[in-house]
Amino acid sequence: MEPKPDQSATSSNSARAIVAATPVAATPARRANWILWSFVFLITAIVSGTLGAVAVLTTPLATALAPEAKEQDFSLKDLMRQTLRYEVTRPVNVLVMGVDRVLEAEPNSPEVLMGRSDTMLLVRIDPQTNAVNVLSIPRDTQVEIPGEGLTKINYANEVGGPGLAARVVSHTLNDVPIDRYVRVSTDAFRELVDLLGGVEVYVPQEMKYTDNTQDLHIDLEQGWQTLNGEQAEGFARFRADGNGDIGRVQRQQTLIRALRERLTSPAVLPRLPQAIELMQKYVDTNLTLEEMLALVSFGLNLDRQDFHMVMLPGRFSTPDEYVASYWMLDEAGRDQVLASYFEMPMVGMMQDRQSLRQLRIAVQNASGEPDVAHRAAAYLQAQGFDNVYIIEDWSDAQQQTQIIAQRGDLDSAQRFETTLGLGEVVAASTGDLESDITLRVGSDWLERIDG
Repeated sequence: MEPKPDQSATSSNSARAIVAATPVAATPARRANWILWSFVFLITAIVSGTLGAVAVLTTPLATALAPEAKEQDFSLKDLMRQTLRYEVTRPVNVLVMGVDRVLEAEPNSPEVLMGRSDTMLLVRIDPQTNAVNVLSIPRDTQVEIPGEGLTKINYANEVGGPGLAARVVSHTLNDVPIDRYVRVSTDAFRELVDLLGGVEVYVPQEMKYTDNTQDLHIDLEQGWQTLNGEQAEGFARFRADGNGDIGRVQRQQTLIRALRERLTSPAVLPRLPQAIELMQKYVDTNLTLEEMLALVSFGLNLDRQDFHMVMLPGRFSTPDEYVASYWMLDEAGRDQVLASYFEMPMVGMMQDRQSLRQLRIAVQNASGEPDVAHRAAAYLQAQGFDNVYIIEDWSDAQQQTQIIAQRGDLDSAQRFETTLGLGEVVAASTGDLESDITLRVGSDWLERIDG
């Protein structure tokens, strides 16, 4: 087994300091310890098991008590700003992995975190743009692993731990630097969602599936519901929807957003003592205490629009190519995402800014009224958008139209929003896989355009 990266670095660029102290008086060790485990609790609630994302940076603990703080003339947010005397000094890339349970591993042993990575995300925390960018890497992505040959990227942690996983991810993504890692056992996810009192999500279809190798039994009905830990894990890990691993990635992004909402509840804070005990069993990271504090401090100043998610562009392999099912990355799409989200230089030639009229736009009716997708598509074609197609209706009615930047092109999505004069840009790859933009048409379309 390969040794895991040391505390200071997992890439050649990591030796540079990523945090600096601000001129605030030192705090008692007890308070620092409380903040440390508060951070670990929140990060694990998002990164654990099937999720994997440092979304705590956009959902700081301080926001959970905002209503009560006003009534008591007490601001936890202000207190934390005084307490957190560290700041992020440069962009930082963190590899986050949610690891499959190893059924034969002894509880609390290092082997618990040596399973395959069910979730793999590269998270960029950027103080220069005041943003967090999250790249979802499908577990079935085809890569070359030293000593193992051509295989799936989720195998890297099992055979070589976080050190090998970081090197494989970096090499696959044009040698992007990876500064730190976080690994979380799948077991943490179930327990933490239960501690949070469940998470509310919309289940788009009936989900029934059994995986005895992971002791996973999924039985979910369609519709809005509050899922407990076992159900939430099943929601994210369900594969029988025709999109395989990519459907999982999309539902993981949905759960990340739902958990952000849940973590703003005042009910979270009293449950920290129980969560602290769980975290010590399930989390492995080479982030130092000072770095964790700096990330929390950074998160206090983030807004919802500062959080962006994108999936590694690619396609499914065909049976003629490989017996196994792989996600074959799109090299040009990868290069564009890395340039836009991670400030990496283009390996090939930078594509010209795409004309809005060239965008491949999927139209999906989510208004609750029949035939709206056809009317919306006709409207777009009348406006000169020729590359438009209609997909199956979204099963839940929603008020606001969404403009989903499926391949991470936020610039085009925002220009499209300006052209339409309505809609919310969604920085997540939760639309149709073949689209550049998925237009999920809400009832506001009927009021503003059809009306």
